[in-house]
Amino acid sequence: MSETSLDRETVEEYARWFRALADPTRIRIMRFLSGRPEPVPVGEIVDHLRLNQSTVSHHLKILHTARFLTRRRAGASIRYAVNPRCVSEFPSAADILVGAPVHSCGEPESS
Repeated sequence: MSETSLDRETVEEYARWFRALADPTRIRIMRFLSGRPEPVPVGEIVDHLRLNQSTVSHHLKILHTARFLTRRRAGASIRYAVNPRCVSEFPSAADILVGAPVHSCGEPESS
């Protein structure tokens, strides 16, 4: 696939992915959540990162919007987890540059 064969929607999606990961705090959040077998409440993420809740919530929203994270309500809290489908489909910069086939990062499949 050449650069010209990437449609505008795909290019914009790739740009959203890279922007979402272009912050050290968001990378720390992804790393923390990737090691958890179950969705994690926001408070646990806040405690781990030692940042205030509004800062963490801001970064979680960006990662969720880019579909790197899933979220679900559990009682009064919201729990976040890494979207396994997105992780398996996230293109590396090298893949994009060499034109390797890459899939869209969609919503996670229902269990």
